[in-house]
Amino acid sequence: GFKLCVGRPEEFASLVAAMIKTNIAPDFVTVDGTEGGTGAAPPEFSNSVGMPLIEGLTFVNDILTGAGIRDQVKIITAGKVISGFSVVRNLALGADICNSARAMMFALGCIQALKCDSNKCPSGVATQNPALMAGLDPNDKSVRVFNYQKNTVDAALHIIGAAGYDSPAGVSRDHVMVRTDGVYCASYAELYPAVKPGSLLDGTAERQNLQQIWDAGLLLVNREHEAIEHEDHYLPN
Repeated sequence: GFKLCVGRPEEFASLVAAMIKTNIAPDFVTVDGTEGGTGAAPPEFSNSVGMPLIEGLTFVNDILTGAGIRDQVKIITAGKVISGFSVVRNLALGADICNSARAMMFALGCIQALKCDSNKCPSGVATQNPALMAGLDPNDKSVRVFNYQKNTVDAALHIIGAAGYDSPAGVSRDHVMVRTDGVYCASYAELYPAVKPGSLLDGTAERQNLQQIWDAGLLLVNREHEAIEHEDHYLPN
């Protein structure tokens, strides 16, 4: 599998089109959002580059669904997954699995010193310096990480149970409301209507913007295929 933060939507669409063309699909795609990023990343990149997680996750799910291969590819999400609700929200939007990096680092003792790449992490988490590593007590921190993971999962399951389901598979975009302005709220199902499996392939997708992105992705992958064939034609035997 591979991990990405969606940039140009048509480029991801072209990846999916290539999966269909070659009959080769990854086991999983991990979707990160603008919100994600290591402390070693330039702040402008980690704060501003790429599609936010909610939009990126729904887009990846809907493109895979519309292309008819959603059942072949698992979707993993990352990007500030820090609470039980954020887990439920991501599952409702289409994720199969939620990764948590930043929050686990906090539980381990990260103070966001932004020195991950310097070997000078003051909390001992991201360093090989023995003097700094001494600040991380595994006997203490392991309990904190365990408690955080357990309580977060428990909170997510309680929310799912409160919605009337005994499995995370029951939640959908209908279950999550978001304020759209100072007065109105809408469900994610209203904001991101479901896409029929395979509808992008025959041009019947009701969301025209998604169909246009898919068509642009097809053009990209076809041009790339033609360019490769052209190069192969002129290669010496």
